[in-house]
Amino acid sequence: MSAALDHPLRAPLEQGARALGLDLSVHQVQQLLDFLALLQKWNKVYNLTAVRDPAEMLTHHLLDSLAAVPPLQRHLAGLPGAGQGARLLDVGSGGGLPGVVFAICCPGLDVSCVDTVAKKAAFIQQAAVALKLPHLHGIHARVETLAGPFEVVSSRAFASLVDFTAWSRQALGSQSVWLAMKGKHPAEEITALPADVQVFHVEPLGVPGLDAERCIVWLRPQQA
Repeated sequence: MSAALDHPLRAPLEQGARALGLDLSVHQVQQLLDFLALLQKWNKVYNLTAVRDPAEMLTHHLLDSLAAVPPLQRHLAGLPGAGQGARLLDVGSGGGLPGVVFAICCPGLDVSCVDTVAKKAAFIQQAAVALKLPHLHGIHARVETLAGPFEVVSSRAFASLVDFTAWSRQALGSQSVWLAMKGKHPAEEITALPADVQVFHVEPLGVPGLDAERCIVWLRPQQA
């Protein structure tokens, strides 16, 4: 355990989490560091991410995903039962970003990560076992084939808002929302959305250590 406590990225991870207003337990911090190690290990064999440097992985992947956790937690708190037992579908999850991070930080949330690449879904399954996250699932499928309802359908740098919402629409229930993580404000993508998809909030995100624009586009199906 002492070696784990000496992890060189522990301090910047804890500092970044505090800057985001996250109160992570020692166990959650360790799970995030173990996930990072797992990502590095699998990345040598499978191309899960183009980012190779551990410190860069911390800012560009872990902290970038962690920035979306407080907004997600606020949304879940407004659901019946404060979101306990709610289901989230992370589309095009790749190496589990942000899905695995959501599963670590929101233990009451059931998280399914779907990817069309079998080895990426297998990595999520391995992460669920290694990190002891029984509420995390890796699914090898096309999102169009999945039935809901999921209370939240998320994506991070996955596809245009038009494609993301069209492909995943059947996975939403009547009160569900989309959570799309984007870089700069995607004004053109928002303009291109059909009339029956409503953007109800664009939330700027600040990622500690990353000098780049980030935001969450919150969307919901427009009721007829």
